[in-house]
Amino acid sequence: MFTDTFTDLYTLCPESTIWKLDHYHPYDPLNREYFITTGGVVGNPGRDTLGNWFKIQKFGGGYKLLHCPSVCTYCEVVCKDVGIYVQNGHRRLAITNVPFKVVFKKA
Repeated sequence: MFTDTFTDLYTLCPESTIWKLDHYHPYDPLNREYFITTGGVVGNPGRDTLGNWFKIQKFGGGYKLLHCPSVCTYCEVVCKDVGIYVQNGHRRLAITNVPFKVVFKKA
């Protein structure tokens, strides 16, 4: 499990670049998609940070990201793949049924 962290990167963003599920607007009411946004926190596993935890799994010659946190044994969680959701011509990361395959390369 990981929380997405790129603390050494320079950014103009005034808030955290840590990924999280957007709980304030957890899904598009018409399409039931959970969107991924920034503003999460590093560490502190538990009920209050469920939206911050993602996993990497091998998938079809590469990898996929998924949200299925196991940091709280008594919590009800959403377990789905991270994919691309297109809305009005804009592409967003979202929790979907269709995984977005990624390949990691050594720098």
